[in-house]
Amino acid sequence: MRAALVEARAALETGDVPIGAVVLDADDATIAVGRNVREADADPTGHAEVVALRAAARAVGEWRLAGCTLVVTLEPCTMCAGAAVLSRVDRVVFGAYDDKAGAVGSLWDVVRDRRLNHRPEVVAGVLAEESAALLEEFFAGHRGGRRT
Repeated sequence: MRAALVEARAALETGDVPIGAVVLDADDATIAVGRNVREADADPTGHAEVVALRAAARAVGEWRLAGCTLVVTLEPCTMCAGAAVLSRVDRVVFGAYDDKAGAVGSLWDVVRDRRLNHRPEVVAGVLAEESAALLEEFFAGHRGGRRT
């Protein structure tokens, strides 16, 4: 999670929401990192999880990421939770809950939907306070129409 927080902080440099992700292999070695790049790349799919999963697939040479763990600072949204399921990661680890858009238990629970053919293990709340504080600080700077 610490590596994901480093990526989240790096997203601030481009004005993106500070969310970071890493993908670990079966030996817990980092094989890919990602951060939000929606602003930097003008890409609506530029979420940290998608960026990291794409990089991991390139690193291992296939789209199936069995044995891997996706670690992200904020609970994944529906798109990212779906990407985790489709990539076949073994587990999803996240920091802060997202009551407004979370799809790993808060608003929806995509990754544990029994109708899907793959259901990764979920570990929630890892360094949640640190992850949430980074987001709160970012959004506090945007109140009143101010942008960073």
